[in-house]
Amino acid sequence: MLIDSHAHLDDRRFNKDRDQLIKNLEKDGIELVVNIGSNLQTSEDSVKLAEEYDPIYAVVGVHPHDAAEYDDKVEARLRELAGHKKVVAIGEIGLDYYRNLSPKETQIDVFKRQLELARELDMPIVIHSRDASQAVFDILRDFKTKNPQMDILIHCYSDSVELMREYIKLGCYIALGGTTTFKNSRVPKEVAKQVPLERLVLETDSPYLTPEPMRGKRNEPKYVDYVAQQIADLRDITKEEVALQTSFNTRKFYRIENE
Repeated sequence: MLIDSHAHLDDRRFNKDRDQLIKNLEKDGIELVVNIGSNLQTSEDSVKLAEEYDPIYAVVGVHPHDAAEYDDKVEARLRELAGHKKVVAIGEIGLDYYRNLSPKETQIDVFKRQLELARELDMPIVIHSRDASQAVFDILRDFKTKNPQMDILIHCYSDSVELMREYIKLGCYIALGGTTTFKNSRVPKEVAKQVPLERLVLETDSPYLTPEPMRGKRNEPKYVDYVAQQIADLRDITKEEVALQTSFNTRKFYRIENE
């Protein structure tokens, strides 16, 4: 059984078949799915999904795209949502300088505020980083130096092997998904080969980043199987070994106990 550590099943692209898809998870070999918020509304929606379906857990937070909407009211509601028994982390938070949908200064301020919120609540943190590698790393290095007990997961890791090693030194987890299967993704494949297995988790980022050979279709949690197989092939180990270790890592990171 595999775990999808990062999905967005609240997305409208699942509106027609969400219920059946979630009910089929076990049959499809998926033990559980962690559904990730990206603003206050999707955080609320993630908690509702987690309440309705046993295999779903929720993460709440504000993505850098929506950083301009963050204020004391939003933070207070996130704090409230984080108290739910099936909310397992704060995220996805970070910096996105690719689209810059919120000003950089605002993104940095909101990122740091949510890091402090996670520290205050003693919750793991899920990180989004795009075209902001050094800025995100510098902020997290400073944060981890002051708060070494905090657990951090770099979602959809897409940077160099060298930076991955620096994150590992900080004690972070690395999440790999569909890009690892893309034919021309040389660096993600190299990361998949070299990341310590005990620090690796799998994700789909559904409905985005659909892996080969399903690329072009809507991504779904069951397609995490293709990611697991690709990593197994790259490391010359069995898919079962990948599934066992990454599922253990995901439960450990999110503090989800075995039933």
